[in-house]
Amino acid sequence: MPNLVKRLRKLQQRIVNVRVGTGAAILPSKTTATPEFPAITRLHLTYAQQIYKGHQGARHFWRNCLPRLKYHNPGIPMTVKQTQDNEAPPLLTVYFAENLSKSSQSAGETTQDLQAPEPSAEEKTAVVDLRHLAYTDIWRKLKSVTGAKEIEATEEEQAQIAQFSEWRVKSREDRARIAALTQAKKDHEAMLAAARGEVEKLRASA
Repeated sequence: MPNLVKRLRKLQQRIVNVRVGTGAAILPSKTTATPEFPAITRLHLTYAQQIYKGHQGARHFWRNCLPRLKYHNPGIPMTVKQTQDNEAPPLLTVYFAENLSKSSQSAGETTQDLQAPEPSAEEKTAVVDLRHLAYTDIWRKLKSVTGAKEIEATEEEQAQIAQFSEWRVKSREDRARIAALTQAKKDHEAMLAAARGEVEKLRASA
């Protein structure tokens, strides 16, 4: 039963974690698009598997933000290409329906990602250079370019997050307590073994 409870807790945490947090947002669609922020048709991320030379933030963005973005925007394709090329910058390609957002136009991004799918005749793309950016900075850039609307955690979700934090603290305390008991048992056994050894020595010398 304890193992079942732990598994259920982990499942609850994963569900809440994908619903709220950095990257939990709604991207503009055809029904919510504005002249300033046109509809987003898809996203593509390219980064190197090794995190050196400025690829660490892109990797963390993939792990922390993209699952939440996909959860809240299931109809928008989001592709990822991992490469072995750390010399090339990590890049995030944003595909717009027909026109670029005003933010992406003013940013003046001219980089192209050769790993990204070609845009269709109806799409325009903006490519964001992610090198040396923390994943939170990448998220801020993506929000600025797309006009994504962040999802606020509900009161119930906030209560769950607080509960998860309490569980983590209690788990650490339990692990420390069990480790101390285990070490005390080992120390006691070692002391008994040493005492038996001394007795055997006395018997042998008698």
